[in-house]
Amino acid sequence: MIDSKDFVNFLEEKEVQFFSGVPDSLLSNVCFYLIDHFDTNKHMIAANEGAAVALGIGYHLATGNIPLCYMQNSGFGNAINPLLSLADQSVYSIPMLLLIGWRGNPEEHDEPQHIKQGQVTIPMLKAMGLPYEVLHNNWLHTKMILEKSIKYVRQNQTPYVLLVRRNTFNKYVHLNKKSNTLFLTRETALECVIKSLNPSDVVVSTTGMISREVFEIRKKLVHSHAQDFLTVGGMGHASQVALGIALQKPDRQVYCLDGDGALLMHMGALAINGTLGLKNFKHILINNGAHDSVGGQPTVAFKIDFPRMALAAGYKFAKMIQSEKNVSEQMKNLKNLDGPLFLEIQVKKGSRNDLGRPPNSFLKNKELFVSYLA
Repeated sequence: MIDSKDFVNFLEEKEVQFFSGVPDSLLSNVCFYLIDHFDTNKHMIAANEGAAVALGIGYHLATGNIPLCYMQNSGFGNAINPLLSLADQSVYSIPMLLLIGWRGNPEEHDEPQHIKQGQVTIPMLKAMGLPYEVLHNNWLHTKMILEKSIKYVRQNQTPYVLLVRRNTFNKYVHLNKKSNTLFLTRETALECVIKSLNPSDVVVSTTGMISREVFEIRKKLVHSHAQDFLTVGGMGHASQVALGIALQKPDRQVYCLDGDGALLMHMGALAINGTLGLKNFKHILINNGAHDSVGGQPTVAFKIDFPRMALAAGYKFAKMIQSEKNVSEQMKNLKNLDGPLFLEIQVKKGSRNDLGRPPNSFLKNKELFVSYLA
């Protein structure tokens, strides 16, 4: 497999010296190497994939050099707008490398939410006119691909895609394993939330660990899964799914269980949620300051005053808490208040090693949820 240090050093030698992106499990080793070895003037974890491309465009305009933007293919849709309307040869002709984790690759088994995206990744690149190569886990072969792609980018002043399959990069041991000092786990916080809900309440949980833990908690408590919509894809859109339900079901209390990386990805949703003023919309942010589902790379979430932002956006109530006792107290409080409401629960990173995945088909889960709402 490819060593992350060799990969990054080779790019630096070829004057590809700025990196920006959204973490992906297939790229986590490269991402952690960048976190350990580069400051923000050379590496930035972006809010979303389109923002990563925009950062790369800004870098090129300021320096004339080639940036590398990384992402998972499931988030590639966020990058399409700046790629076609800014970076394309017919507009500003911006040279850049795109390192994209190829989840759902048809040759490999993957989670259901990645299958379609994996199937259409290459057809999408072809439709956009983006040249691409699939990286191999042979370093000599990969160096040849990098040489070719960098030469092409310089000559044609255009983006070039490098697709990454599973087990392409060697394991890299993260040097700066900083963790927050909080004691409350995400799963404990979620269990407190779920235990406090009424049987008629609706739950929309965000992508990644939160949805997996919600499913496990329902199983543990011998609850029905019917009242939960697990937003297993579409990172950052859970609150708008919840808002759409709340708008059509004013007699039901709708709880969005959001994550910090997801909320940061499409933070404009706060303004829509707040200004719409739905009394039955209740937004709970589980904030551990990390992209936990893809390796635990840091977000900027602990540096943000989310409650103040929520209040400024029109939420009627907003508060931040950090203890199990406070979760139980505030959930009782939320039941007696009209929304839109915002509760931030700060928790520590990580999850238990034996955390499962929902075994049911997503279509079956949808049918149960729709029947429950009806």
